[in-house]
Amino acid sequence: MSQDADRADRTEEPTEKRLREAREKGDVPRSRELANLAVLGMTAVALLALAPAIGTASQDWLHNALSVDPALLGRPERLAGHFARLLAGLMLPVLPVLGIALLACLVSPAVMGGLRWASKSLQPDFKRLNPASGLKRIYGKDGLVELLRSLLRVLLVAGVGATVIGAGMSRLLAIPRMSLEGAIGTGLDITSTTLLAIVGSLALLAAIDVPWQKFQHRSKLKMTKQEIRDELKQTEGNPEIKGRMRQVARQLSQRRMMEAVPAADVVVTNPTHYAVALKYDSGTMRAPRVVAKGVDEMALRIREIAGQHRVAVVEAPPLARALYRQAQVDQEIPVKLYAAVAQVLSYLYQLRHWNPGHGAAPTLEQPDLGAEGAPDADAAPGAAR
Repeated sequence: MSQDADRADRTEEPTEKRLREAREKGDVPRSRELANLAVLGMTAVALLALAPAIGTASQDWLHNALSVDPALLGRPERLAGHFARLLAGLMLPVLPVLGIALLACLVSPAVMGGLRWASKSLQPDFKRLNPASGLKRIYGKDGLVELLRSLLRVLLVAGVGATVIGAGMSRLLAIPRMSLEGAIGTGLDITSTTLLAIVGSLALLAAIDVPWQKFQHRSKLKMTKQEIRDELKQTEGNPEIKGRMRQVARQLSQRRMMEAVPAADVVVTNPTHYAVALKYDSGTMRAPRVVAKGVDEMALRIREIAGQHRVAVVEAPPLARALYRQAQVDQEIPVKLYAAVAQVLSYLYQLRHWNPGHGAAPTLEQPDLGAEGAPDADAAPGAAR
């Protein structure tokens, strides 16, 4: 009952990982009918193709076997070698057929699941020695299906063979009245026809069994929803752990930004919601580079560190918003913001070289960024602190 319930819960198709693990264990679909068809069919074709050569070689072998070698007379010690040569001569004509039959054994695994070396399948499994499991396998549903398939195979092959032989019964009865060559030809013709008919019946069984075995194998590997979720966690990582890793990475990134703020040339602010720290070295940089940026609490922290290390803070709300949205930390500012940032840096240069005794202090005109955004409600006229 529990097994039926477990099968009912397995409603999801197997994942690629599960299929790969099954292949590594040697658990792939196998069709006995396809294996029988491949071996018998290829052997039959080889026999029909090589029949003339095998017949000629057999005739020569029979002639040599029935001939008396004068060198053997009175030399019984040579009989063993003579028998070995006769046996080798008998096996030599059928070696190509045996080789083709051995190669045919690889056809079914190659078609069904591919040729794979599964070392795990060679490891001893003592569960297979459990008599209860063996009896369950024999008398269970799978055993019953295998029994019915075997009976169907025997009945079909026997029926096809009997039908073909019955159709050629008149020719078989006429063989005693034929010459030796005619009798051999008729016998070979009836045998080849029967063999090809049996191969055809096995092909019909294989055409039914192959899709069934693939369906059964895939059904056996189906997974429950919980197994899918567990595998997803193992593959992509636990969401809690991944969230913690992202949090740690974010903290490290924020720490690096805070450490870079004292070396900045200017911090452009909103003035309260956004803060972007820029650094520019004309000797080593093509354009100003963003070393830190943040909003709300992070922006406040950037301004505090800038104030502690006497870094210029410029209130330019549209530019601060544009830099925060479009520029990335540790990268150069976008080309379309070159003019606006250059205006800020020029203002700072003038402010650093301003002498209170020589005229009014320089002022910063807010850069015109068009659709980048209007000043916030808390924005104040451009000023540097």
